[in-house]
Amino acid sequence: MIGNFLLIVFIIFVFFLIYVVTRKSKFKYEKSTFIKTTPDKIFPYISNFKYGLLWNSFDQKDPNTQRTFIGNDAEVGSKMEFKGNTDAGSGYLQILSLTANSEVQMRLVMTKPIPADNLIVYKLNSESDGTKFTWSMSGDGGFIGQLVNVFIDCEKMIVDEFDKSFDSLKRLVEEKSE
Repeated sequence: MIGNFLLIVFIIFVFFLIYVVTRKSKFKYEKSTFIKTTPDKIFPYISNFKYGLLWNSFDQKDPNTQRTFIGNDAEVGSKMEFKGNTDAGSGYLQILSLTANSEVQMRLVMTKPIPADNLIVYKLNSESDGTKFTWSMSGDGGFIGQLVNVFIDCEKMIVDEFDKSFDSLKRLVEEKSE
């Protein structure tokens, strides 16, 4: 009787693992918003880690996060190391490329709570009455990412944070443009 029960549990576990590994491990989350100002007014806030603290909701998850800034602000190679609680995590951001008033590419390496190596891209596109700001994050979550996605809608969680950040950035830059 117990042997049959354990066999059933084992079979269910195997099928669950098969289900997990059939899920996509690579991801790309992307969201855009419209900001009523020009790209040159937004660019300093997306290209400088210190200014990012003013609007980026990921930077506001733990007010006690320890941050170390390495290199020259808003230049390729500059880096922000961070160590926070389980909500903020630990790791670093590093600027990979900058195109003035247009695009910023960054590498996000998380060491805690779950190791990750992701690409963050901010794009600014000038429009007649403002700027379209597009934010994307992509990477490969591997098996852990596949497993987490079974229980948590990671895309919704990340995109919700993008939206909070967009709202903060809009308030910050649109007020200065008035």
